[in-house]
Amino acid sequence: MSDLNFKKVKTYSIKKRKSKVNLKDFACVSSKGASFKDFYNSLPHILAAENLKRIGQAIISAYKNKKQVIFMLGAHVIKCGLSPLIINLMNKGVIKCICLNGAGIIHDFELAYAGVTSEDVSCALKDGSFGMAEETAQFLNNAITDGAKNGLGLGRSIGEAIRTANLPHKNLSILYNAVKNNIPVCVSVAIGTDIIHQHPSFDGAATGKASHKDFNLFVEQVSKLEKGVVVNFGSAVILPEVFLKALNLARNLGSRVKNFTTANFDKIYHYRPAQNVVSRPTQGCGEGFYIIGHHEIMLPLLSQAIIEQL
Repeated sequence: MSDLNFKKVKTYSIKKRKSKVNLKDFACVSSKGASFKDFYNSLPHILAAENLKRIGQAIISAYKNKKQVIFMLGAHVIKCGLSPLIINLMNKGVIKCICLNGAGIIHDFELAYAGVTSEDVSCALKDGSFGMAEETAQFLNNAITDGAKNGLGLGRSIGEAIRTANLPHKNLSILYNAVKNNIPVCVSVAIGTDIIHQHPSFDGAATGKASHKDFNLFVEQVSKLEKGVVVNFGSAVILPEVFLKALNLARNLGSRVKNFTTANFDKIYHYRPAQNVVSRPTQGCGEGFYIIGHHEIMLPLLSQAIIEQL
């Protein structure tokens, strides 16, 4: 027999309890033909939908107060056809710095040059032809080598080369539009990760020199992050690592880099951006968000949410 008297269980009124979900936070039903603003406002004020709104508001606040907004982009963002949205935010003065990995410059150039990108890796790998497109390697490697000789960073080197070249689709190039808007593009390259490193035209010393210059430039941009925003779209390793080191170096050199917002968007959860973008940098001095979803859906949502509030 139990000595417990279950009739003495203590209860309370639900009306006095603190609850996480309230009817006022529910989604609203949009009418047929509703505007994007109506749709956006109809989203529930719960979990990821609420976080998306808070990220958008943080970017708008930074824009209105002339604070730093950095977009770090994995190459998948470019080959998913999202460059026009990034360029639009650059043209409107929202994005003030772009950070790319080595693959980003490849897709950006190929789209500007040929209007196509993203080869069939599995098929080409069988006969060793993967990544051996002549024009891609020749243009990019030559641009990097020439730029390094002239003291330019890697992003600027390629942006200037695209600007002066007769490329039919260069208006859709992030690098070209960055040059037009005088927006820094910081490119972090890991030797051996990109197809252009397979070609005889590749100069490791020039690439390292130009990428190192971009890292120093990125540190300068991160040093201005007070009350600003950093968004990472789709880089699972390289850019989160670079951001963490740039933030540390900026603080080491005496810059006050606190009270900022970070957001990571990716298709699945990754440890490194969760730690190096969302959690560690903002600990005790900011706010970080992690949104899971496909880039080709989430970036248009975020972009339009920003545009509606400009």
